[in-house]
Amino acid sequence: QVQLVESGGDLVPPGGSLRLSCTASGSVVDSFSAYTIGWHRQAPGKQRELVGFITASGITKYTESVKGRINISRDNAQSTIDLQMNSLDAEDTAVYYCQVRDSDYWGQGTQVTVSE
Repeated sequence: QVQLVESGGDLVPPGGSLRLSCTASGSVVDSFSAYTIGWHRQAPGKQRELVGFITASGITKYTESVKGRINISRDNAQSTIDLQMNSLDAEDTAVYYCQVRDSDYWGQGTQVTVSE
């Protein structure tokens, strides 16, 4: 069984920063370093979208709307993937999810709200 748990969501003011974490447990842990892990988000009334991902070798890709403002990193020893977000604005308000890429393994999500 695979479990992904996101944490770190919060209410932040525009221009603020936030760091989200995704921690894996279960059968995926033994081979965690081999997986590409993605971060997605779903804003109210919108479809879920890919924010970015990090490959097994540490290569990162980001969607255009967040490029330059976010950084995804991984700690394979801890089975965690972090999403650092800077210069947040209201458009970043969403529930953020992590996923083992190309699989049905998703976390439950963590809420990020950008507001005064």
